Amino acid sequence: MVAAALSLCPVIDGHNDWAWENRLRRGYSVEGLVEQPATDTDIVRLRRGGVGAQFWSVYVADDDSGAAAVQGTLEQIDWVHRLVARYPHDFELARSAADIMHARSRDRIACLLGAEGGHSVADSPGVLRMLAALGVRYLTLTHTRTTSWADSATDEPRHHGLSDRGRDYVRELNRIGMLVDLSHVSPETMHAALDVASAPVIFSHSSARALADHPRNVPDDVLARLRDNGGVAMITFVPQFLSEEFARWHESDRSEAMPPVTIADVADHVEHARDVAGVEHIGLGSDFDGTDEFPTGLEGVDGYPALLAELAERGWSSGELARLAGANVLRVISQTDAAFERRGLAGAPALMV
Repeated sequence: MVAAALSLCPVIDGHNDWAWENRLRRGYSVEGLVEQPATDTDIVRLRRGGVGAQFWSVYVADDDSGAAAVQGTLEQIDWVHRLVARYPHDFELARSAADIMHARSRDRIACLLGAEGGHSVADSPGVLRMLAALGVRYLTLTHTRTTSWADSATDEPRHHGLSDRGRDYVRELNRIGMLVDLSHVSPETMHAALDVASAPVIFSHSSARALADHPRNVPDDVLARLRDNGGVAMITFVPQFLSEEFARWHESDRSEAMPPVTIADVADHVEHARDVAGVEHIGLGSDFDGTDEFPTGLEGVDGYPALLAELAERGWSSGELARLAGANVLRVISQTDAAFERRGLAGAPALMV
């Protein structure tokens, strides 16, 4: 069943912090990445995990701002470009659904880019458009802190979700074909963005708030809106977003034993999101190399088949598994490709110049 699903569509994961991890650990080196047991990701395990495309997070911490944030984001983009150049038989840069399929036909892993946090553009629409020119396909509206135009899930709200300028940013993202990523934002921001959006949104790495009441998760009333919007909630593997017990331990002094979190917990969140949003509106966004612990059996990028096998045992068909693995987000990419390819200055609203 799993092999059949991955033959229909390989894994297209919404969020992986390998670039940031290699900044921290290895000074942005791209050498020695075929097998790299110190991280959650390497080439051997990507192959073993059935990964056909990966959104690499081009992330910079939001305690940087302005020019420093832009510089850090560009350095992250540079690392991905150098990764592809160093391993041309394994990776291929991708900007579109057609690029993903081309990479697959050549047995390459398609490398897409996602910028994590509105601080990355330093409140400059020009920087946003230049990130798009470099191939960045989504912008997470916030990271852990509220920006000058959007409220974060983990900071004090200032804008009732989005300011007027924030709504214009959503419109501009739609105009240039960059996906609006609503992971990390407050529920009020989620609703405000969905009110404005004229294209499908994504959650690149979030889980279901009904099962784990964490501010980073997606409430049911937002999941339900994905049916009309056409977007995709990509369920993450971060234990503190999967289990309230684990979240309490994570915030404690950790003197007690770490509560178990398993593949079954991830599957529970996947099935809840399916039940609320529909099987056409779910995906996977691991956040590998973005946190310290992962569920048992999902400790690295070779773990996706085990999750799909768990869902197959629960009665999922190969077609449903293929939708989850990547077909749904591939549809969203395809639906926004035309705008991305014709991006440019023409038609930009005055506020966004």
